[in-house]
Amino acid sequence: MNERLWLVVPAAGRGRRMGAERPKQYLELAGRPLMVHTLARLHAAFPGARLALCLDAADSDFDAAWVPFADWRRVDGGAERADSVANALASIGAEARLDDLVLVHDVARPCVSVADLHRLHACLVDEPVGGLLAAPVADTMKRDDGAGRVAATESRSGLWHALTPQGFRYGLLRRALAAARERGMTVTDEASAIEALGLSPRLVSGRRDNLKITHPEDLALAERILAAQWSEAPTAGEPTAKETP
Repeated sequence: MNERLWLVVPAAGRGRRMGAERPKQYLELAGRPLMVHTLARLHAAFPGARLALCLDAADSDFDAAWVPFADWRRVDGGAERADSVANALASIGAEARLDDLVLVHDVARPCVSVADLHRLHACLVDEPVGGLLAAPVADTMKRDDGAGRVAATESRSGLWHALTPQGFRYGLLRRALAAARERGMTVTDEASAIEALGLSPRLVSGRRDNLKITHPEDLALAERILAAQWSEAPTAGEPTAKETP
């Protein structure tokens, strides 16, 4: 397919579970704001992509100098992740073609590898439904009884952890999110909206160190992951002087 690549990064969340004074995308990670690392990693993989960055309308912490992309726009985020993504898709509606590929990536996943980003893109070039990075579940899975005790042990066979990016054609993703909103469906990721249309996104195996920073201890773990990744490939997705605050 002759396509243009769009990147959507929802970054309008408050990160309340971090218990910090600022949203987690602005917390320091290896000497720079977390967002800087995420955008640098995406740029290392797709320097010519077009970026829609979803931010809270009242966000005063953001610095445009952190964005390494030449073609990018700021989009007002919504109350929920799906609302932010829908706003981003609406903002590019005059330029995007129905079959353009859109990759949606959590701002809180700064450790995604450039190799995984390239692998996902390669898998989706001729994939009509779309797909997502994911990792097979390795741990024993327990279901609770609602009172803090084990009710059952669930088979992990066939279970995957959904990661990001998740990539779908512009027209399909916009239709799926609109349909989910009309039904009052809670959409926790883009793939679930696609699944609600009766389609089956492709699972693309990704590295387990594609950590989503959610809790305070995750920052220290992410710093160790980044250090290990930079030792493997010193220039792969490390922020440059331009993105340094």
